[in-house]
Amino acid sequence: MEWDGNTIRYLSHGCISTKPSSPQEERLLFIHREFDQVLEKWKPQLSAIETLYFGRNVSSAIPVAEARGIALLTLAQFGIPVKEFRPIAVKQGVVGQTVADKTQMQLMVKVILGLKQAPKPQHAADALALAICAARCPRERETTG
Repeated sequence: MEWDGNTIRYLSHGCISTKPSSPQEERLLFIHREFDQVLEKWKPQLSAIETLYFGRNVSSAIPVAEARGIALLTLAQFGIPVKEFRPIAVKQGVVGQTVADKTQMQLMVKVILGLKQAPKPQHAADALALAICAARCPRERETTG
């Protein structure tokens, strides 16, 4: 998406998916290569990523942290600044309340970006919500690559 300080304009979205049966190192390399191509194509000026939070689903913490590390590494290679947002801040920034569920988030992303349908898969909707927060919420932590 693009924004000029007042207006957010939707460009595209997608999701990088790997085969669960593939070894983790191959999955991480695939994520890196695909994300590299996305950054090369769109040449973003800024990125946003969620801080890690694992309540009850601790078993997925390590693979998610590894994939997040690959994303941060790839962004750093391109010199793209990163804004980090807590999940609660994303909900507040997009829906206006900290207890929003995933369906509410998808619907608000749809409304804010003027989409005909709610973005799918959920990971893509989450990424768009982060982009909206990066445009609207300058208070969160920003790091540079």
